[in-house]
Amino acid sequence: MEIIIISLAAFFTAVLTFFSGFGLGTILTPVFVLFFPIDVAIALTGVVHFSNNLFKIALVGRNTDKTVLLRFGVPAILASFAGAWLLLKITVLPTLFHYELWGRTFEVTPVKLIIALLLILFSVLEVSPSFQKVQFGKDKLVWGGILSGFFGGLSGIQGAIRSAFLIKSGLMKEAYIATGVVIACLVDFTRLSVYATRFTSANLHENLTLLISATLAAIAGAYMGKRVLKKVTLRSIQLLVAVMLIFISLALGMGLI
Repeated sequence: MEIIIISLAAFFTAVLTFFSGFGLGTILTPVFVLFFPIDVAIALTGVVHFSNNLFKIALVGRNTDKTVLLRFGVPAILASFAGAWLLLKITVLPTLFHYELWGRTFEVTPVKLIIALLLILFSVLEVSPSFQKVQFGKDKLVWGGILSGFFGGLSGIQGAIRSAFLIKSGLMKEAYIATGVVIACLVDFTRLSVYATRFTSANLHENLTLLISATLAAIAGAYMGKRVLKKVTLRSIQLLVAVMLIFISLALGMGLI
């Protein structure tokens, strides 16, 4: 059942987020959390996210802006190490509290609460009109890379911040998409190298079928997205993603998932 649910989520999310440049990891992480511990879910999501970005590089990578890539990408890579390291540290912290509801006991852990708060924050940022109006010049790209990389390493969620900086940096649409994909791929590779210590506990070899299915579904979604997403308004996608994330974040923060 988890293969079907995760693969469908990967496909439809990849379609919806091809042009926006963010959302795949944001949505897939909570879906994986339904079946795996939070740190393992982030690591497995990273594998799918990284593979999907490699495919998108093959589609649009030639349009990458090399100057922006260096200014944003290098700080993002370095900061993602710190975020991924912090994630591994907080997963071993003791449970904050637990409670009973409907005859079941639910636990709220530090990592679940932190990820839930981040999900809510980024979902609000994605649809906030005031945040959409914020302008970031190319002189702010280093700070954007640091923030995006750090939160990408910590939670697997980097796209909202990355897109907020890149889309305001004067890039043409083709360059914006391509540069964002390359940066995301570099951050994914970096954080996966840190998460590798968790792959044993994730029984990666036992979940290869799931990972392959989800990756192929995401690739198919990216291909479909390139063909049809121009007909869909970005604003409606952002609103849908935000509503879904808020519900999932509340459930995660309450220990329900």
